[in-house]
Amino acid sequence: MEVLKLKIYQPHAHYRIPFTYQRRHTYPIPPYSTVIGLLCNILGIRNIEGKEEPCMNQNCSCDYHKLKNIKISICGKFESKTTEYIWFRNLSEKSHNDRFGFPENRNIFGYAEHPGGQMPVLIDILNDVDLWIYFYHEDQNFLEKIKNSFENPQDRIYPLHLGRAEDWIVIQEIKFVDKFVDLEEINYGGDFKKFFWIPKNSFLPDGSNFDFEKFGGLLYKIPTFYRLLNGRRDFIYVDAKLNDGEIVISKSDTKIFYDKNEKIPLFFANL
Repeated sequence: MEVLKLKIYQPHAHYRIPFTYQRRHTYPIPPYSTVIGLLCNILGIRNIEGKEEPCMNQNCSCDYHKLKNIKISICGKFESKTTEYIWFRNLSEKSHNDRFGFPENRNIFGYAEHPGGQMPVLIDILNDVDLWIYFYHEDQNFLEKIKNSFENPQDRIYPLHLGRAEDWIVIQEIKFVDKFVDLEEINYGGDFKKFFWIPKNSFLPDGSNFDFEKFGGLLYKIPTFYRLLNGRRDFIYVDAKLNDGEIVISKSDTKIFYDKNEKIPLFFANL
């Protein structure tokens, strides 16, 4: 078994927690949907106008359907968090009229301003972010394609980013790690000083049991893939715990994979 490891550095990042508005909170590490979006970008997987998903065929072997079978493990850390105070602009006709009175007007107190309404927003920003993301797939050729697409992103749709469009990424390392050389199965824990997503529906390549209740962390419903319904993204959510690095499993019979070189436990989500 081989696993694809991706190490990323980001000077700044914001992974928005859904339903936070006037103060936009961020997860400390990206949710699965954000990483899936990055993979769709580099593989050139696009939405099709009028379709719910990029491919609607059944039993298809396209990249989109292969991607839906991928297993992802995410962990990371950041150096500091700051809060920015910015203006968000709303270009709806109602917002414009609420501010200017009628559609043709753009003057406030004798000065011309940009059209639409505006709202002050606080947004939390992570600084100096390091991420370790691991991918597993039964089709090793598909993992090879992902690796090649990161190294030569000729099919990418947008500049490579993770989070907001301006949250560009620096790829520090992308390589295969071998189960028998780089990984080991452990049943002990420690303080790994990184954040982890620990998914309830975990994937263990050897098929052993995973006792979700043995692991600590705040429980979230994390978005994964989505369908376009009436122009809106309708996400699928999975249960996952956000763990702050302290993992205690010594008293359970659960075994997890561990990257010996990075000293990082791996928690693959079965999406």
